Amino acid sequence: MAGTRSGARQGAADEALIRTLYEEHGAALLAYAIRLTGDRAAAEDVVQETLIRAWRNPEVLTNGLGSVRGWLLTVERNLITDRFRARAARPAEVAEVNEALATVPVAHDHADTVVESMVMMEALEQLSPDHRAVLHSIYFQGSSVAEAAAQLGVPAGTVKSRAHYALRALKQSYTGRPKALKEAVA
Repeated sequence: MAGTRSGARQGAADEALIRTLYEEHGAALLAYAIRLTGDRAAAEDVVQETLIRAWRNPEVLTNGLGSVRGWLLTVERNLITDRFRARAARPAEVAEVNEALATVPVAHDHADTVVESMVMMEALEQLSPDHRAVLHSIYFQGSSVAEAAAQLGVPAGTVKSRAHYALRALKQSYTGRPKALKEAVA
């Protein structure tokens, strides 16, 4: 029974010692650890581990040899050095990849573009030469309606109506095609 009382008293004394250490040196320890690590969360972990080491070795703090703060800062520096060495010795961690993201291609396959181009060329070949010339002038050369009319030698209203009917014919030729191709014409 007497052993548990002295153990309880010893535990209370150790707790008081650690509490006093934190009150007196906690701010300095945290500032030093933040300066060395550059990360507040990691610095807090190091301060906690430093105080655990002090709790495990109370005789070092009470023997009167040397500075308590000096011992704490040395322990803290050694802990930080050990962390950096351990991190350098381990390979870099790779984040887990979400399975849904892993199945989605990063970029569109160029084969889709080739197929779309072939389908578009086939549809354009089915148009009359007049309608094809209007679409070529307006959409491929980037001409305005007036420029296309002057280039083709027809009135601007004719260019507009030919463009309208040519686009309508392209839409009709895309009936039953994949949705992406239909949207490209719309």
